[in-house]
Amino acid sequence: MGFRRATGPARALAGDELTSAMVGVGIGLAASATRNPNIEDVVLATSVEGLEHDDLRVLALLVTWLGVHCAGLNADRLTSIVRGHASARVRAFWSAIAQWRAKDRRFARMAKSYAGRPIDLLATGTDFQIKRHGEDPRFSGAPLRVPANVLRDRKGDVLSRAELARWHRAYRMRVMLGPSYRADMWAELEGDPSLAPAEIARRTYGSFATAWQVKRDWRTLEGAGGRKAPRPGAASSKVVASNRTTRG
Repeated sequence: MGFRRATGPARALAGDELTSAMVGVGIGLAASATRNPNIEDVVLATSVEGLEHDDLRVLALLVTWLGVHCAGLNADRLTSIVRGHASARVRAFWSAIAQWRAKDRRFARMAKSYAGRPIDLLATGTDFQIKRHGEDPRFSGAPLRVPANVLRDRKGDVLSRAELARWHRAYRMRVMLGPSYRADMWAELEGDPSLAPAEIARRTYGSFATAWQVKRDWRTLEGAGGRKAPRPGAASSKVVASNRTTRG
């Protein structure tokens, strides 16, 4: 059966599985961690948990995490799965995040994920809370109205960039190569060099063509590392010797 690309997860993370995945991307919760979960799958599922199930503690942790780690997101893929999401609240949230991080032009398309009227984060009392405490500056003027006293922001609740790079293999590769499908593919091969291109593509939601190229490049470097480096000048000497034997 041929490879068929899908940009969205086959199933959404939820419950204990989501909690472990959140810990796996550096969010401080009391649970065991999933190793190297897909970052975009985790942040999207976390936003759904926070917005659709009114879990403001989870949402606060996510927004703090985004303040530290937005540069490490694969913006193209996240935009694609957000814009196709059925929940208007989820789309409004990510549109608000894109406006907050507007200096990062990778999120320009995500800012257009929601075009309706502003949505209140709280089921009741948003106007009263905003009048009393003002708006959360991270959401000021955004399509999601958030009072300033609702989402706690403590940097100590999430791992730093350096800490997450030590812990999460794909994140480390994204720091090295840029947040892309290619970086995630390199991370997968670092974990299991025997993976075939189709499996690499499935695991990372990337294209088969990119996976094939990454696998080829991996083999090239693997071969280069396993052989003795040629002596400088050796190649040119061989060419000269060859030319001498072929002259009239």
